[in-house]
Amino acid sequence: MAAKQTEPVTVISLRKLSLGAPEPQQQKELKTFTVEDAVETIGFGRFHIALFLIMGSTGVVEAMEIMLIAVVSPVIRCEWQLENWQVAFVTTMVFFGYMVSSILFGLLADRYGRWKILLISFLWGAYFSLLTSFSPSYIWFVFLRTMVGCGVSGHAQGLIIKTEFLPTKYRGYMLPLSQVFWLAGSLLIIGLASVVIPTIGWRWLIRIASIPGIILIMAFKFIPESARFNVSTGNTQAALATLERIARMNRSVMPEGRLVEPILEKRGRFADLLDAKYLRTTLQIWVIWLGISFAYYGVILASAELLERDLVCGSKSESQVVVVTGGDSQESHSPCHCHLFAPSDYRTMIISTIGEIALNPLNILGINFLGRRLSLAITMGCTALFFLLLNICTSSAGLIGFLFMLRALVAANFNTIYIYTAEVYPTTMRALGMGTSGSLCRIGAMVAPFISQVLMSASFLGALCLFSSVCVVCAISAFTLPIETKGRALQVSDTGLLSCHVLNLVCGSPSLK
Repeated sequence: MAAKQTEPVTVISLRKLSLGAPEPQQQKELKTFTVEDAVETIGFGRFHIALFLIMGSTGVVEAMEIMLIAVVSPVIRCEWQLENWQVAFVTTMVFFGYMVSSILFGLLADRYGRWKILLISFLWGAYFSLLTSFSPSYIWFVFLRTMVGCGVSGHAQGLIIKTEFLPTKYRGYMLPLSQVFWLAGSLLIIGLASVVIPTIGWRWLIRIASIPGIILIMAFKFIPESARFNVSTGNTQAALATLERIARMNRSVMPEGRLVEPILEKRGRFADLLDAKYLRTTLQIWVIWLGISFAYYGVILASAELLERDLVCGSKSESQVVVVTGGDSQESHSPCHCHLFAPSDYRTMIISTIGEIALNPLNILGINFLGRRLSLAITMGCTALFFLLLNICTSSAGLIGFLFMLRALVAANFNTIYIYTAEVYPTTMRALGMGTSGSLCRIGAMVAPFISQVLMSASFLGALCLFSSVCVVCAISAFTLPIETKGRALQVSDTGLLSCHVLNLVCGSPSLK
């Protein structure tokens, strides 16, 4: 009887010994860390500044290629005597190419790496952009610009690389500042157009505009592949080498222990986006991306259309146009409205474009203090209001003011949804999530030219009401998003950060041993 009573005491004492704290040397050997731990420990430094400048410059190239259509449209309208729908069709096909390739590049980036796809997209875009300058006809111009759109769609990988290397508390500040690069690209192409088009022509403008992309390709060698991607494919040594290089550049230290992450076999699967966990989020994000792109490119193209066709106060200009035939000029009321931008028109475009940076400080504060969802809902609501205010008959200065605010608001919308989309999806499908969102986004961009360049000529108020209604729908969708990502660490897989705890349990975290 006594022996039976001492047996459980012996077992309990053994369990207590097994649960005791390990020796210091043993504890050191058992320590593990994840990429998230390393990124947060290393902190922000010189590597991130270089990353911000190089990957941010992808926005310069993308802005120049996209905005180029807006400044070249009046010239090709005259040269090839195009009608409204033909001019709009150019922009639509550029975004069609973007839409088709965006999903493909997203799938490939989640399987083969962000860096490789970014490089391929830049080489593709620069090659076809140069070819565009030799277009012998309108059909060739449309085809080659479509190919450029395919290449530009891969530039989003630059944002993903930035997101995956930035510490959590800096993402809400550094990513919105990337808007500066888009602004720089927009201003650069408008400034170049004002000088190059009247002197040596639009073909040379396209050739000059492709130079920044070629230069940037050479700078990519200074940026490594995403460490998060490498560990997700089992290439832990490459990820560790990258993190150690960043620590040296930042003059910081690595976490103690060894790098451990799960090898994720299921990567870049479209079905994961529509899984029950992300279905509602994905659908609402798609609606928001589509609406934001529709509004953004609608504003850009409407600005050019208002200046070119004098549609202020909803009245179409009856001014005569010049149609060039056989070297002689003759006056005509041709539907091929031939009116090149004057210096004052370029100045108006520059002022309204500068508006894209105007709300950046407030946008950064809103993203970091109000959260991504509420901040986006507010700016989308304000965008809807300012679209309607464009219908007010006002002076040239008043029109510039409204366009200035609209550009500021639509740019803030893009800032926020870019950040939210990159944060809400895990590493296994982050590039695919961005790719599909970017693809849906281009549907809005494809429709926008026909509203801004065709419907606006027939019904100015009708076009504005359509833009405003879409913005209201997006504001509601943003406000009701199920996940807030403010202050949340980037997820490794669809099981979230739970995988980190599982790793610690399996691989020997001393706190759980």
